[in-house]
Amino acid sequence: MNSAELKELTDEVVVALGAATDDDAVEALRIKYLGRKGILPALMKGMKDVDPSERAAMGIAANELKNAVTDGVAKRKDELAAMNDSEEVSSGFDCSLPGRWHGLGSMHPITMVIEEAIRIFGKLGFVVAEGPDVETHYNNFEALNTPPHHPSQDERDTFWLHTGELLRTQTSPVQIRTMNEQKPPVRIITPGRCYRRDTTDATHSANFHQIEGLYIEAERKVSLADLKSTMAYFAKEMMGDNVEVRFRPHFFPFTEPSVECDFTCHVCGGDGCRVCKQSGWIEIAGAGMVDPRVLERVGYDPETTTGFAFGMGIERIAMIKYGINDIRHLYENDMRFLAQF
Repeated sequence: MNSAELKELTDEVVVALGAATDDDAVEALRIKYLGRKGILPALMKGMKDVDPSERAAMGIAANELKNAVTDGVAKRKDELAAMNDSEEVSSGFDCSLPGRWHGLGSMHPITMVIEEAIRIFGKLGFVVAEGPDVETHYNNFEALNTPPHHPSQDERDTFWLHTGELLRTQTSPVQIRTMNEQKPPVRIITPGRCYRRDTTDATHSANFHQIEGLYIEAERKVSLADLKSTMAYFAKEMMGDNVEVRFRPHFFPFTEPSVECDFTCHVCGGDGCRVCKQSGWIEIAGAGMVDPRVLERVGYDPETTTGFAFGMGIERIAMIKYGINDIRHLYENDMRFLAQF
């Protein structure tokens, strides 16, 4: 190739750059001529073989080619950018306008109840403890003193995995994990998701949320009076100053004695209505003194260690607190429902 042919090549690249329709095409031309394996580097490498009489003219022509490609690439990219901006303006889009503000979303009712419960119990010294959704049989049943024949262990009631583990049916296993790792005193709450083989209807769901509490002491005697005062404080903070609390004898494998904890109906104030089925009371929580056999399984001395535990359904509290008549509303992600909160 001689200097005349180089000048023709320069004219060709100028025309090619002018015809490029996008940045990719421009970049391809730049690589073709100036890239490490491009035309110009190859010419410069072979300059030593050019006839000395032609070498000066070739050098000038090669430099012109380099400048033409460099300047042409920059110019064409600017032209393409200007064309794109012009098209955006002509299409009615003004890129200088600020974005549209859609507003912040609100918290889900379940989240609101959980955060409020954490705040309330936090004022009493309870801290949050968490654990996995997939649990062992020992943590979910055996360590909690649940007998082998208990219906909760049946395949029709619990989601069993092929590994022999299960989806936890309650957040109580977190209490076992905490006690195995920590000596008294223990004062925790365990909000989280649970799973049971319930048929979904207005008041039941196969997955739901619980918040459980555990208070263990080795230096002082914990009694039902401590449990009652804790639940009464929670009830007034969550439902209002006028709410009352009552305990009814019940049975749970992991507490002895065991009680059901009822709050006066916040709708009728205890007079009786459709929500409380005319009883004036709404069942909120199961509770009781931690069974000595549970304490033994985690290595605590039941002779010197006492404590209470309680558990309540988050969805149930949310439904009562916010007047929700169907638990399915909490899981359908219907914006018309969620917008109320």
